[in-house]
Amino acid sequence: MTIKFTTNEIRYIALFESMTGATVKDCLVDEENGKLTFLVKNGDMGLAIGKRGSTVSKVQKTVDKGVEVIEHSDDQVEFLSNLMSPAKLRSIRILQRENGEKIATIEADSRNKRTAIGKGGQNIERARILAKRQHNISNIVIK
Repeated sequence: MTIKFTTNEIRYIALFESMTGATVKDCLVDEENGKLTFLVKNGDMGLAIGKRGSTVSKVQKTVDKGVEVIEHSDDQVEFLSNLMSPAKLRSIRILQRENGEKIATIEADSRNKRTAIGKGGQNIERARILAKRQHNISNIVIK
């Protein structure tokens, strides 16, 4: 699935890459919650965050928004685990229906379930968008 970025997203990606040296694979702009989410190439997490979070802090000050960094993975289960971090998950199962639709089922205890869903469902919504764009997973169900 090809991703079409808005000019705004392209600007944020260029700024993030020039400030951190990390390669961005995807970007979500959440104006409602004042948050940017960057999906960085596998192995670029350290570059993106910097020593004690210094690099990501500089980016946050520059864009005047909250910045979240998630590491990409070609492995779907690892990718979903990265999306749901810092929630500790019991299990992740991905089922493919006969029509080709993929659905991920994630099991977590009640405290981690709240973390995974996020305030007003913003974390799970962000995870669903990125999972769809990166691995064609049509839905994520948390149990």
